[in-house]
Amino acid sequence: MASAALAELVEFGASNAMDSLLVIRHGSIVTEAHYAPFQAGQKHLVNSVTKSVIGTLVGIALKEGTLATLDQPVIEFFPGRAIANLDPNKKAMTLRSLLDLTSGLDWQEPLSNAIPESMLQLERSPDWVGFVLDRPMAQAPGLAFNYNSGSWHLLSAILAKQSASDTLIYARDKLFTPLGISDVAWRRDPQDIPIGGFGLYMLPRDMAKLGYLYLQRGEWAGQRLLPSAWIDAIFQAQVDMRVGGGLRYANGWWAIPDRRVYLAVGYLSQLIVVLPDLDIVAVVTGRQYYPLRQVIDRIVGAVKSAHAIPADAEGNARLADRIRNAAIEIPSPVGPVSPLAKIISGKTYRFDPNPLGLESQRFDLAPVNPRYELVFQPHRPGAPPTRIRGSIGLDGYFRLSDADNAAILAMKGSWISADRFLVHSRFVPEGLTSIVTLTFREREVDLEFVDSRGQRGRMRGEAID
Repeated sequence: MASAALAELVEFGASNAMDSLLVIRHGSIVTEAHYAPFQAGQKHLVNSVTKSVIGTLVGIALKEGTLATLDQPVIEFFPGRAIANLDPNKKAMTLRSLLDLTSGLDWQEPLSNAIPESMLQLERSPDWVGFVLDRPMAQAPGLAFNYNSGSWHLLSAILAKQSASDTLIYARDKLFTPLGISDVAWRRDPQDIPIGGFGLYMLPRDMAKLGYLYLQRGEWAGQRLLPSAWIDAIFQAQVDMRVGGGLRYANGWWAIPDRRVYLAVGYLSQLIVVLPDLDIVAVVTGRQYYPLRQVIDRIVGAVKSAHAIPADAEGNARLADRIRNAAIEIPSPVGPVSPLAKIISGKTYRFDPNPLGLESQRFDLAPVNPRYELVFQPHRPGAPPTRIRGSIGLDGYFRLSDADNAAILAMKGSWISADRFLVHSRFVPEGLTSIVTLTFREREVDLEFVDSRGQRGRMRGEAID
């Protein structure tokens, strides 16, 4: 692979909000970059790549007899549960239709910028499995593709039930440990079931191991983990995703058959790219969308031969320089400090219920080491509030939250007028960025926010001390 072309790929990542980039060919790392403030050794939320992991576990369960057949009706796995809208179509829904996203369930989660209504309703439900099972049927199973994270949550629940264990425990035993994956985290629903459609955190190198398992047609270190027929189903994917570009779907993986490209794809461009003909696995984590084919074309375009090519000292130096620069944060402009900084420092502002779940905030902007504390509503009933504390950069550079926080938050801020303070924040592993404008007056603060998911809002807080 040409170093100069790989350098351009790293530059492409910098201009397209990547957090990490990893390219492996012939089993060796060719390029690895981490874009500040994301760092090597940090896990990243992989979003819907979780579906590909669940699909892999289903393939393993079939191989080992934990699941008997993909043609088994889904309803049979939930005996004794009262299921709404139970009709012949729902009774005909099978594991296969869940895996191929052709369940027929009425579900709104389009692969576009439209609001994913059904997924948001799922997030608010006290019983996620029940919410999915109770959905009415829009059509018979197997007729057409319809993106549905709820289908994958049913598969997680079924895996937990059939293995008499827990999806994460089953994954560690049957997949993660054999692949040498030890550092993962997985969000859970209110019933403590690992979320099947999203919510998994992985290291980029561990994402690559999953891709390499598929590149090696289901074998790892001489051990067969997946049936070859399972790989064939993905490499010969038939389900039309109906989004253009010839995309096909099978068992949680996307396929571009005319390019012989197979992908695990997550929200905001979390990618595992498998190119069997070129013996390549690539991994991307990031914070925004861009056309899939752009990154694929750049990876493929860097390939010059099936064998070693002459060393390119200039290209190697350029590649090393781009990787080094990616890890160096570029500071944003900083304005003068407002006299208001001393007045509002140390005050706690409490907010009414709001879409962010933010209960209170406190900034201490006067000291040499400026800090903040944010308190969010509990994720589930009975749990304590989530507190995030840390330093905030006032010099144009992000500062990471304290190490004992559950979330890794990078934050920086600057005064844009005498009474307005602008905050840039980034939940680093999630790739979620937001811009918050705080307007202070006497004992009140107006907070306006917009984030990279398109959410925006406005709320008012009142000082309580």
